[in-house]
Amino acid sequence: MVVLNKIYTRTGDKGETALGNGSRVPKDALRVEAYGTVDETNATVGLARLHSTGEMDTALARIQNDLFDLGADLCRPDLAGDATADYPPLRMADAQVDRLEAEIDAMNAALAPLRSFVLPGGTALAAHLHLCRTVSRRAERLAVALARDGDVTPAAVRYLNRLSDWFFVASRSANGDGAGDVLWVPGANR
Repeated sequence: MVVLNKIYTRTGDKGETALGNGSRVPKDALRVEAYGTVDETNATVGLARLHSTGEMDTALARIQNDLFDLGADLCRPDLAGDATADYPPLRMADAQVDRLEAEIDAMNAALAPLRSFVLPGGTALAAHLHLCRTVSRRAERLAVALARDGDVTPAAVRYLNRLSDWFFVASRSANGDGAGDVLWVPGANR
């Protein structure tokens, strides 16, 4: 367990930060951008939870924990791990992706088929879930770019891809199973 008694360390004052393996990189490095955007996604989930209850809130709490796992995964570039480390690196698992898919399928079963694109909005929860969706898509784009040039667990990229789908379907669920969706009307304001 990590104990945080002192929040500031001054070690980042020159624009560098430490990764999970101890190596130091610029604070604007792609890896830092990727896990920083995962953290941003987690913050938007926290906002959504202000409006959620019951099973939705339970699922969002699970996702918040998954996002911490994902951040821990992305901050460790050495996929093989460090044999001298006290704890093996935390990596995303296919089971986490499978759980998202099962939840998407369960929520989607109750939704009316879409005949138009959906605009972000409707209930407060749905609007916040759309924000979660867009921020998680940005995290996914960064993780994909990082995977092209560095070590990224394949399940991490798959998780982010499913997560944005989860947020979309959950937003429709939060809009009365799609009844309150705000639909796009092409050319409506011409």
